[in-house]
Amino acid sequence: MDGTLNGSVNMIGYGLAAIGPGIGIGLIFAAYISGVARQPEAQGRLQSIAILGFALAEALAIIGIALAFVLS
Repeated sequence: MDGTLNGSVNMIGYGLAAIGPGIGIGLIFAAYISGVARQPEAQGRLQSIAILGFALAEALAIIGIALAFVLS
């Protein structure tokens, strides 16, 4: 009974922690779209930076889910 409760709490905690990378990814692409709208000629440079930021933010979410399973 105790192990089941612990696993559930870990998954709830991960669900709450996944909000951060979700918001971060939204902000990254909002800034990218805004930047391209202001300076279309900078799209190539901004796109590579946006994809790098997306990958780093998504890596935090993936590390979080791995830790949630390991610590359960």
